[in-house]
Amino acid sequence: MGSTGWSAETGPDAARRHRVTDAAGLTVLGGCAVWSMITAAARAGRPEGVLLAVLAVAAGYACGRISGALVPVAASVAAGGGGLWLAAVAPQGGPAPDTMAPLGRAGATAALLALSAGALCCAAWSARQRRLRIALHAGAAGTVVVALAIGSGTGGAVCAGIVLYSLVAAGTRRRAVALAGLGLATAAVAAVGVALAGSVLPSGTAAALEGRLTAHRVLLWRDAWHLAESDPALGVGPGRFEELSPTLAHSPLSGGKPHSAVLQVAAEQGAVGAALLAAAYCWLLYALWRSARSTQVVLAAGGALTAVAALASLGNALSFTTVTVGLGLLAGIATAEPLTDGPPHDAAAPAGVRDGRE
Repeated sequence: MGSTGWSAETGPDAARRHRVTDAAGLTVLGGCAVWSMITAAARAGRPEGVLLAVLAVAAGYACGRISGALVPVAASVAAGGGGLWLAAVAPQGGPAPDTMAPLGRAGATAALLALSAGALCCAAWSARQRRLRIALHAGAAGTVVVALAIGSGTGGAVCAGIVLYSLVAAGTRRRAVALAGLGLATAAVAAVGVALAGSVLPSGTAAALEGRLTAHRVLLWRDAWHLAESDPALGVGPGRFEELSPTLAHSPLSGGKPHSAVLQVAAEQGAVGAALLAAAYCWLLYALWRSARSTQVVLAAGGALTAVAALASLGNALSFTTVTVGLGLLAGIATAEPLTDGPPHDAAAPAGVRDGRE
């Protein structure tokens, strides 16, 4: 089975849609940055963390678009290898003794491993030669071994899921349906966390989930829920959760975060901030849908980005710059456009048929 690497859709209409997609992304990311500064000014908050995250995603996305257009296979391999190195070696990306498992940096490690698996799957589907494609898929599967070797059980499970999803989704022609399914899965994970924080789940279900997620994490979520309820319009201000959380006053081991991106943004930036966060994720899915890359590449990246979104809904992954840069980098590679009518020299041959986007 040959890999196309790039779709066959070209021309003025395709170029116009890609420009619209890029403009939408700039608008959403710009909105996230501007709103964080507005809420910080209104509530004496500290928007630096949000601004750094937005800058990291934008920078990674730009680098991914450029490198993915020039050398898609090499760019994907470099991204995957770099993520593995950061997860296994760099102290800022791996588990550390000053955190409380499973909180803290373990989520960042799993996210880096997920991005690495997704990047290597993208490289495999972009490769022209069948042997290279098999070798890169084997490398993607090797992320599971790396995860287990460094003690990240969650990372191992997530990487296995991404590789299996990439292989199973290889024959999918309707990328819109697959991407919609990924979006619904992310929404379901986020909704469970919010429902648990708001104490609206049945007692038996809540107790079972609390046992798996730890009582400390759930207490942090409930603190964020109450803060969001206290000021749903503007929130309490970026960076102020640490000083206002009763749970952190007694146990500061979680790094000053509620370990849920959705609840943190809702508590610190209100409903508008939460809506902008959701819009940013929806834009990523839309950009993947309109991508010039093949459906195999798009869905491999989509699976990894969805895994990171799920981890961010249950942990602190997006608080680490390595993760946000990697997220943008993978998204950029998966949405890169060829600089000429033909694919770059290390991509697969052009598709003979239109790549399905319905």
